[in-house]
Amino acid sequence: MEKRSVLVTGASSGIGKECALLLASLGFQVFAGVRRVQDAEALTSAGHALLLPVMIDVTVHASIQSALQSVRAALSADASFALVNNAGITVAGPLEVLPIDSLRQQFEVNVIGQIAVTQAFLPLLRARKGRIVIMGSVLGRISPPLVAPYAAAKFALEALTDSLSQELRKWGIRVVLLEPGNIATPIWEKSKDRVLEILDALDPGRRELYSESRADIERLARAFTRWGIASARVAKTVAKALTVRNPRTRYRVGLDSKFLSTFSPLVPDRLRYWLTRRVLSLK
Repeated sequence: MEKRSVLVTGASSGIGKECALLLASLGFQVFAGVRRVQDAEALTSAGHALLLPVMIDVTVHASIQSALQSVRAALSADASFALVNNAGITVAGPLEVLPIDSLRQQFEVNVIGQIAVTQAFLPLLRARKGRIVIMGSVLGRISPPLVAPYAAAKFALEALTDSLSQELRKWGIRVVLLEPGNIATPIWEKSKDRVLEILDALDPGRRELYSESRADIERLARAFTRWGIASARVAKTVAKALTVRNPRTRYRVGLDSKFLSTFSPLVPDRLRYWLTRRVLSLK
């Protein structure tokens, strides 16, 4: 039986944790990337011999290099190696009032961090003809109001996947982008709370201008979680992308992702904007 190994970033919760646990159950040697010691301890308590927590902050060069050394030291000599770039955060809010540092952080984690990890691990991936899975989103194809930072980062991953796929092909490294739809996780509720804090901190004039945005962000958070699919379903698609002989470049997960990805390019922008607002119950 072929020995397989994989690094999963952002494995402390949600999709990343589901991926780490599922892949370990399938016989992968899993390096589960986390930022906090308590998250590492929680994964260790799962009691799976093939799951090894690795401390990594994708925005810190020294942390990435330390994780690389940890993986190299523990990696089975004859195992294949793959990378699942899952680490990410969610930043939302009206662009006019969004703190620029928040926008920078969105791209630093969700885009630059993914490339930094990929660069560091590419020699290992090249030596073992590995695979790279990038966690995108259907919001890499459409961008509703109030979620532009997150959507913009996911749009960027679409471009990076296209280039990486072509640049790494000659070494047998396959690059796969997942485009999940709504996922049943608390990320949008957490993001909603941060947006409300931003709106509450505005001066009275701007607070009045964006008074409707409070209700809109509440509706948006409900809409994004109403029909969310389970994280386990995304994890199964990740496992498929890592195990099939010829993986696709993109996998759409969930009916909403498949529908919106197909529908979006076919209609005029104004109609798409109107339909998006209607579906999300936005004013």
